[in-house]
Amino acid sequence: MNQLVAFNAASVPEVVTAAGERASIRFLEFFASAIRNPHTRRAYARAAGDFLGWCAGAGVRSLTEVQPLHVAAWIERQTQTHSAPTVKQRLAAIRHLFDWLVTGQIVPHNPAASVRAPSHSVKTGKTPVLDAVEARQLLDRIDVTTPIGLRDRALIALMVFSFARVGAALAMRVEDVYVQQRRLWVRLREKGGKAHAMPCHHTLEAYLQAYLEQTGLRDEPKSPLFRTIARGTAQLSPRPLPQANAYAMVRRRAVAAGIGTMIGNHTFRATGITAYLKNGGTLENAAAMASHASTRTTQLYDRRCDDIDLDEVERIHV
Repeated sequence: MNQLVAFNAASVPEVVTAAGERASIRFLEFFASAIRNPHTRRAYARAAGDFLGWCAGAGVRSLTEVQPLHVAAWIERQTQTHSAPTVKQRLAAIRHLFDWLVTGQIVPHNPAASVRAPSHSVKTGKTPVLDAVEARQLLDRIDVTTPIGLRDRALIALMVFSFARVGAALAMRVEDVYVQQRRLWVRLREKGGKAHAMPCHHTLEAYLQAYLEQTGLRDEPKSPLFRTIARGTAQLSPRPLPQANAYAMVRRRAVAAGIGTMIGNHTFRATGITAYLKNGGTLENAAAMASHASTRTTQLYDRRCDDIDLDEVERIHV
């Protein structure tokens, strides 16, 4: 269980242990059973630990003593140090936790149910986006005479041309790159366990073929597609590439290519979607290709309006 949950038995908050052994077990089960996404689990664990620690400092002795006033006061405190989206996520974590405790008959009611989150509305995402020239420049500057260069070019191209999230890309196995209808396809496992497959753009197909053939990965279909480099060998190791390593890689590649934009892993998803829409693609097809449940989500990645804004700014002559 210690590998599945963010808390272990030794670090269960005081106000939880004070409510008894059943409460402690139910609390741990929330993180082990109710939340499958590891990133959500970590975020909810931080929020729960912070809130319940604050409650203990405010004189709350047990879970059963937590009231809406405590949640509201903590949320007000959060708005002073965190952005509105973060505060909304943290309130959601507390609501879900107490819903779980209510259904487990640990507490009689959910004290967070009536507490309102701060207002927040966005029409455009904040993810830095590269234009087509910069994206091409980044890919072309990668030295592909080594396994690490082949890997990095294939990973970046996958995120650009298939709109893949970095988590889905890094979770791929070699067998998730396959031939169908005489074209190379990729199989991605997106949020919520959704399996998503799509054909490769011809550029991505060439990069993936080169990566698989020149590294010998085709003979290991069940192994991770994107791997770390074994220390001191400059060769691929059996271990999958962690997301933090992928972020460090794209930052390093951007600097080497002379790109000043502070890009991250998510930049390439937004770059691909924006380039697709600029070239006449439809929002509906972009949503399907990105495996978005709603086109409203896809619109956050549409940064065509950035060009319009810049043109308008340049109209100012003084």
